[in-house]
Amino acid sequence: MATKIRLQRHGRKGYAFYSIVIADVRAPRDGKFTEKIGTYNPNTNPATVDLKFDRALYWVGVGAQPTDTVRNILSREGVYLKKHLLAGVKKGAFDEATAEAKFEAWKADRQKGLNAIAAKLAADKKAAEAARLEAEKKANAKVQEKVAEKKAAEAAAKAEAEAAASENTEATETNAETTEA
Repeated sequence: MATKIRLQRHGRKGYAFYSIVIADVRAPRDGKFTEKIGTYNPNTNPATVDLKFDRALYWVGVGAQPTDTVRNILSREGVYLKKHLLAGVKKGAFDEATAEAKFEAWKADRQKGLNAIAAKLAADKKAAEAARLEAEKKANAKVQEKVAEKKAAEAAAKAEAEAAASENTEATETNAETTEA
């Protein structure tokens, strides 16, 4: 029986997530499968992969052919590196402890890289938030200047109106005094 390691689609329209399954090549995409070895959710940032590492390594070791996407996922998770290291142990190139040490060093380096990317994303987000806050402060300052100018203009207009009213009152009083006299 020819087997493939492939993705089986689940989820709703526009929000797909996948199961990583071992299936016969003749079975439909979402049909019968032999074993489920993990899940893949591309909707998160970074994409979330939950993989049964030992079972994936077993199936790759017995010759199950992955699809292109699954091959990339397995490679990112280190299944192919582990297979390569185990082949080196079989050939006698190095012992199992050395292979395990190399694999652990690769995992630590990969985790360090993922942490660096996460830190960069967090720093970029913080910088964008600070830039947005500065832009908002500038916009608020402009609005406050316009409001202050408008209030000053209103106060000046009110002062002029009061001055004109007092002049009119004085003029009326002077006219009344001259008329009486």
